[in-house]
Amino acid sequence: MNRRIFLKSAAAAGSLTALTAASTKPNILVILADDLGFGTLNCYGSDIKHVRTPNLDRLAKQGIRFTDANTPSSVCSPSRYALLTGRYCWRTSLKFETLNTNAPLHIEPTRFNMASLLKSEGYNTAAIGKWHLGYGEGKTDFTKDLTPGPLDIGFDYHFAVPQNHGDASGVFVENRRVQGLRSRKIEPFGKSPYGRPWMGIDAPQRVDDEVMDVLTDHAVNWIGKQSAAKPFFLYFTPVAVHEPATPSKKTRGTSGAGPYGDWVHDLDNSVGRVLKALDDNKLAGNTLVIFDSDNGGVVITDGDRPEAIAYRAGLRVNGDWRARKHSIYQGGFRVPFIIRWPGKAPAGTTCNETINLVDILATVSAIVGKPMPSADGAAEDSINVFPTFLGQPQKVPLRSSMISHSADGVFAIRQGPWKFIEGTHARPVMPAARKDEPTPQLYNLQDDPGEKKNVIEEHRDVAARLADLLSTSKAKGRTRN
Repeated sequence: MNRRIFLKSAAAAGSLTALTAASTKPNILVILADDLGFGTLNCYGSDIKHVRTPNLDRLAKQGIRFTDANTPSSVCSPSRYALLTGRYCWRTSLKFETLNTNAPLHIEPTRFNMASLLKSEGYNTAAIGKWHLGYGEGKTDFTKDLTPGPLDIGFDYHFAVPQNHGDASGVFVENRRVQGLRSRKIEPFGKSPYGRPWMGIDAPQRVDDEVMDVLTDHAVNWIGKQSAAKPFFLYFTPVAVHEPATPSKKTRGTSGAGPYGDWVHDLDNSVGRVLKALDDNKLAGNTLVIFDSDNGGVVITDGDRPEAIAYRAGLRVNGDWRARKHSIYQGGFRVPFIIRWPGKAPAGTTCNETINLVDILATVSAIVGKPMPSADGAAEDSINVFPTFLGQPQKVPLRSSMISHSADGVFAIRQGPWKFIEGTHARPVMPAARKDEPTPQLYNLQDDPGEKKNVIEEHRDVAARLADLLSTSKAKGRTRN
C-alpha cells in the first residue's frame, strides 16, 4: 500500500474508531452463500421470470450493493479460509482444489482469525452452516471428538454440514461431535440413500431437501439467544446453491428456471428468515450484515443437470462474466456482495470499488477498533476497505492489486483495469474443459469486461510488470504492508 492510501485509510480509521467508541460495537453477521454467481439475484440483473429474490433485493435497497467484489479463489475451501484468516489459501499446503471430507482443520488454532479477533473483543461467536475447513489432526475420525475444530479457533458455538451439501459424511456436526452419534460403528463404505458415496457413520442422516431449513432454524434460534447487552458475530454459511439442487417442498416449482431456480428461492427465504430474526429480537439497528458468495456459479449448458435446465430457461447465473466456478476467468471470482449497516452505510447505493473477501477481516478489525497484528505473521493479504462500508468515495483505489487463484492452481493478478494470467498450474493433470487456461494472457477489463481478447502481444510491458508484481507478492509472503 502506498503512503497516500495509508494516510487516507488511517484518517478514515480514526473517524470510525471514534464512531465505534461513541456507540455500542456492532453485531457482525456474515452470510456466505455457496456457488452463487454474480448475475443470479434480481438486484444484480436476473429477470423475475427466472427467479425472485425479494429478501436479498430488500437488503440491497437498505444498504450498499458492490459491483466489483471478488473472491480469492474460484472454489470454496480456499475462499472460506481467506475470509476467516485474511490470508490467501495458496500460501498454505492447499495449492489447488478443495479440502476433502476427511481433511484436518486447515486453520491453525494459533492463527489470528475473525472469530478469535471478535471473541477477544467480547463478542459471542457462532459458525452455522457449511464448514469445509476440516476437523482434527490428520485424517478426521467422525466417531470421536472433532478437535481441534471451530471451537478451538474462537467460535463459541458450531453447527454444520462438515464439507459440502450432499457430502459423504451425510451428518451434521454440533460443537465437537457428530450430532446424534450412536456408536463408533462404521458401516462399509457404500452408497447413501441418494446414491452418492457414503461413509457409513452411525448417526442420523441429513435429508437433502430439509438441510437449508435445519441450518436456518439453528441460525434463527442462536440469534434469539442474543441481546443488546453483548455483541455477537454469526458466520452463517447456507449450503445453497451448491449442487445437488434439492429445493424444499415449499419452494419446489416456484421459479421459472427449474429446480435450480427453486433452490435459489430457498437461499433467499433463508436470508429473509435470518433478517426477520434480527428484527424480532430488536437487533437489526446495531447489526452490520455482510452478504456474499464463496465463488462464482456453475454454468452447464447441456444435459439434464438442474444448472443446464436453468441455463436453457434463460438464467445466466454469472451475468456477462466469462466462464464459471473453478475457472481463472471473472465468472469464477466476481460475486454479489451486499452490506447493510443502519445509520452508517448509505441505503440504496452502489459501490464500484474493487474489494475481495480476504479484506473482510482487516475491515472488521477497524470497525471494532482493534489494531491488526503485523502482516509478517497474520492476515497477510487483508486490506482495510471500511471507507467503502461508509459510502465514502475513493480517489485512489484502496486495493493496489489483487491475486486470484483457480481450482487448478492457475494464478492471475489484477491491477486497475489490467488482469494478467500467469500461465502455469499446480494441478498435476488439467481437466480437459480448462486445458487452455494455463496460458499467459492479459485482459483490459475496462475495455473488455468479458475477457474476449487476449492483448498480451500488444502490451508486453504491462504483462511483464504484472508478472513481476505477482512473483514478488508470492515470494515475500504477504500483500499487506
